[in-house]
Amino acid sequence: MMTRKILILDGHPAQGSYCEALTKSYAKGAARAGHDVRVHRLAEMTFNPDFGTSDFKKAPPLEPDLQAFWDDLVWCDHLVLAHPLWWGGLPARLKGLFDRALLPGKAFKYNRGKDMPDPLLKGRSSRILMTSDTPPVFFRWIYDSSVKKQTQRQILKFVGFSPNRFSQFASMIKSTPDQRKDWLDKVEDLGRRAA
Repeated sequence: MMTRKILILDGHPAQGSYCEALTKSYAKGAARAGHDVRVHRLAEMTFNPDFGTSDFKKAPPLEPDLQAFWDDLVWCDHLVLAHPLWWGGLPARLKGLFDRALLPGKAFKYNRGKDMPDPLLKGRSSRILMTSDTPPVFFRWIYDSSVKKQTQRQILKFVGFSPNRFSQFASMIKSTPDQRKDWLDKVEDLGRRAA
């Protein structure tokens, strides 16, 4: 098996979440398989999530934690993102991380005469690990998997990540300790395979 450079982002804005447990399991499996792993935890990062301007040319400089995340994003060939589903979408702080870090000229490039910009982070794949209280059938058929589409297509694919695989862990509120352990074991196996 080819070793990979894996960046893991625990995208939960609080410490001690099940997202943190998922990222630890993935990292454990990946490290045991010999992959090179770097981990960032949103709850430990210090930055202003508000882009704060309507002009990309006036983008505020990246704080050290955002710069470190960006550097590791460029370094990696596989991104693992764990996040909860909150009000049908990403937590605001996680969305702010993407707003601030994925900038034109770095993550994508506009070209005259083209409707869509060129992605500048090609050659990388991703795995999204989403926790939610929403049962999977409701997520798919009632809510149309909207955050999955946003994260896979409008964020990661937009800047070049592909393929972008998705795993949902639900319903968290109804899950048993045995079920949660089984999920962690499955994620550890994903890490071993860098899948």
